[in-house]
Amino acid sequence: MVATGEHLYDLPEDCISSIICLTSPRDALKLSLVSSIFRSVAELDCVWDAFLPSDWQHIATKSVTPSKFSSKRELFFCLCNSILIDDGNKSFALDKVTGKNSYVMSAKELSILYGDEPAHWNWKAIPESRFAEVAELKTICRLEIQGKMKTGDLSPNTTYGAYLLMKISDRSFGLDSIPSEISISVGDQESVTSTAYLRHPKSKKLESLFYRNRVEMLKARVNKGEEKMVREREDGWLEIEIGEFFNGGNGDEEIIMKLMEVKGYHIKGGLIIEGIELRPKH
Repeated sequence: MVATGEHLYDLPEDCISSIICLTSPRDALKLSLVSSIFRSVAELDCVWDAFLPSDWQHIATKSVTPSKFSSKRELFFCLCNSILIDDGNKSFALDKVTGKNSYVMSAKELSILYGDEPAHWNWKAIPESRFAEVAELKTICRLEIQGKMKTGDLSPNTTYGAYLLMKISDRSFGLDSIPSEISISVGDQESVTSTAYLRHPKSKKLESLFYRNRVEMLKARVNKGEEKMVREREDGWLEIEIGEFFNGGNGDEEIIMKLMEVKGYHIKGGLIIEGIELRPKH
């Protein structure tokens, strides 16, 4: 027999909590508005423990600032606001809607060609970043940025997107003369390659009008693939989607994410890298 209407309120507390545990954090919040009974059950630790990642205690131990909470519900929303982990070189957050894991790897966690050469890259603090330092490109011919992560750190049975977080300086040059190649691969799967022009979405594309023939010639050098657009985020940073993948949760495979511009043979500068974000796609 299915409990409906007023009979639903006659269910034991553990039955109601079991039902809520099978929903999502957003649904739990909605159900808490139904009645005082649902509200009291929806605040139980056993409910919010179901929405926390199984390794939340390990994640909490890696936090730069110890998390203070009086309930699992409070802990959940604390993690939704993102915390710095791994000596401040990564940030971790839970998706408020689904409770899925997301990470941002700082520029310090990435492999950047000549990243330790002061003539090419400048590491500095800026107030807009969540991390202690970002990487600012001074001048270079070969632009190569790579990030790696394991699928075991991510939520299973979830489609993820990987995004390069960046800014483009007002004094930038040479970044959009030729498309950059971006790619993502997981385990033994063949990498999926796309392209993107490193330009602010609000910038005027006068160069392509005056130098259309040269632009088309340079564009022909790069691998063909879907052209991704730079998008402005609510936090003021720009992002490019490097690619997406489905994490089945059946292993601990390596995810490799790359951005390269090595075929223009020209100098470029003014790119500011905060990191690479891996987040669930809705």
